[in-house]
Amino acid sequence: MTWLNYHHLYYFWITAKEGSISRASGKLLVGQPTISTQIKNLEESLNQSLFTRKGRGLHLTEAGKVVLDYSNQIFSLGNELMEVVKDENFSKRSNVQIGALDSIPKSLVQSMIHSAQKIAPCAISVLEGGGDYLFRELQAHRIDLVISNFPPTIGESKKYFSRLLANIPITIFSTKKFKFLRRKFPKSLQDQPFIMPSLHSKLRHDLNHFFQTNKITVDVVIETQDTSIQKLLGNEGM
Repeated sequence: MTWLNYHHLYYFWITAKEGSISRASGKLLVGQPTISTQIKNLEESLNQSLFTRKGRGLHLTEAGKVVLDYSNQIFSLGNELMEVVKDENFSKRSNVQIGALDSIPKSLVQSMIHSAQKIAPCAISVLEGGGDYLFRELQAHRIDLVISNFPPTIGESKKYFSRLLANIPITIFSTKKFKFLRRKFPKSLQDQPFIMPSLHSKLRHDLNHFFQTNKITVDVVIETQDTSIQKLLGNEGM
């Protein structure tokens, strides 16, 4: 892989903006031959001519225009980087990587984010996924904590510290046509169509336990772990 020499690129960038090597020389406080050499080296590495000379001025070739466009973005990001790290709050800010099961209510994740920001200034990233994946990421130290509705397996639990954050009630939603099921609940749920979480989720196990305890059999028509899909299909009366 050929690496771009950003020193060469910077000399090209200043020259392109100034319109001539002589003006670039005055801005960079280096001799004109040095600038010419830097630009020539860049052209050779790119295998493209970047300037054409017309009279005393320099004009960008089509390749030069493309390189200038990228240069503007590169050095703009560089300036932005310097401003960010010079910010006095930057060194005080922690980066927190949170893993959240995709079945966890978004309101709980939101509450965790607000709580973390109240403790100290921090930049927060949220990664959603399945339990096995998130716990592997936690073990590899790629994330700092996992918000889960089930603990790690017994063999894995010794590797982690866990704390109960909340008890989340389970609520069953339906369209108005199922309003009659409120009477004689939960027995009224017998043989009714349900959109259920996937089998591997803790919520699904809790629901199955609830139905078994109450000797209820429901008609599982759709299984999905995505709560957004659950709500969309539920609103349609699926």
